Amino acid sequence: MQVRLCEGCFTSILFYKSANKNVMNNRKKVAFYTLGCKLNFSETATIARNFTNEGFDRVDFESAADIYVINTCSVTENADKQFKQIVRKAMKQNDKAFVAAVGCYAQLKPEELAAVDGVDLVLGATEKFKITDYLNDLSKNDFGEVHSCEISEADFYVGSYSIGDRTRAFLKVQDGCDYKCTYCTIPLARGISRSDSLQNVLDNAKEISSQNIKEIVLTGVNIGDYGKGEFGNKKHEHTFLELVQELDKIEGIERLRISSIEPNLLKNETIEFVSKSQTFVPHFHIPLQSGSNAILKLMKRRYQREVYTERVNKIREVMPHACIGVDVIVGFPGETEERFLETYHFLNELDVSYLHVFTYSERDNTEASLMDGIVPANVRAKRSKMLRGLSVKKRRAFYESQLGTHRTVLFESENKEGYIHGFTENYVKVKTPWNPELVNTLHEINLTKIDEDGSVRMEFLNVVV
Repeated sequence: MQVRLCEGCFTSILFYKSANKNVMNNRKKVAFYTLGCKLNFSETATIARNFTNEGFDRVDFESAADIYVINTCSVTENADKQFKQIVRKAMKQNDKAFVAAVGCYAQLKPEELAAVDGVDLVLGATEKFKITDYLNDLSKNDFGEVHSCEISEADFYVGSYSIGDRTRAFLKVQDGCDYKCTYCTIPLARGISRSDSLQNVLDNAKEISSQNIKEIVLTGVNIGDYGKGEFGNKKHEHTFLELVQELDKIEGIERLRISSIEPNLLKNETIEFVSKSQTFVPHFHIPLQSGSNAILKLMKRRYQREVYTERVNKIREVMPHACIGVDVIVGFPGETEERFLETYHFLNELDVSYLHVFTYSERDNTEASLMDGIVPANVRAKRSKMLRGLSVKKRRAFYESQLGTHRTVLFESENKEGYIHGFTENYVKVKTPWNPELVNTLHEINLTKIDEDGSVRMEFLNVVV
């Protein structure tokens, strides 16, 4: 039997608390799996800390655990198929384990996830941060229980940050979105745009920096809209530029990186500030989605391609060495061959560094799913392949432009076939023979040549930190 409760109907689950205390005193093990974006990773980390505070031991997802928590994504193609595979993976580790699903897909299709064999609990957008309150004796359920509110009730903010491999942390500063892009389900999954308080963001950044983490990546659904919804106000309390300026003052942070930001919200003042900053790195990821103004209009994007060109030109003016990444969608309804070629030629001529290519897929309850001009799947695949090929060419050209330059690299913690990798401040991926002493250290280097795998070889100049 499925159960549906809203945030306000919390009294009916309070009786779980006494059972929870007994369970948690036994040091139960919990494992997490995250699908999707950096924002999801930051929220998984926060949920994991809540479990730890309640007396659970966190283990790897590949290990036997008493509880498996899967943070889902609605953007991923074949989200249901992926989810089922992950549940099966958990069940192989422990067929008696309690399995919970949270996140965007859990909000959009809760009954669908609850029906998957092995799933015991599905929590919506407002419930996921209180997951331990929904646990009983951790025995398996015949049917997955659903606790999900209407998305209109997701109007409060929960701050989050993730610490992954000791070198980088994802810091959530904003959630939700007020945009009405016709292909997107994120507003349905996460609710209205709302922001963390400026002071709380700064406090979280200081906490991260105190743990010897060298780089912080700012993340959210629409981070350029930062300040809206702060303290529950609908108007902007602060701007994104003010956030960047205040973060830049914090001591102990070596690098700050801006994740995806809308072109209409990336102001020239912010670009100029980053160009002079000692901590914000010269790397921008700016969604384009289409190089055809006609398609941008159908998508209900809030800019045309001329604005995008202006942003790229401004970045190149003040930071010629900056890395600029682009999101682009192919196969959107109404994308004729002519309109696709508009996108291809626009990107080919634009001075950008790489592309993230997404093949359009229909999403329930979106305007685009009802539009005419459906592009056949084989045509979508062909266009995606063309743009991915263009991305390889763009990245190669960008890397070649950086050869012979002096950069600073932050090394990561993974040993990949005898090599350690890292990224420069402008997001060039470098490699050198594995040396565990290099993990989480910054070095001044000279970029020497591009290797067969596409990463760049280097020579050391000096140790920074």
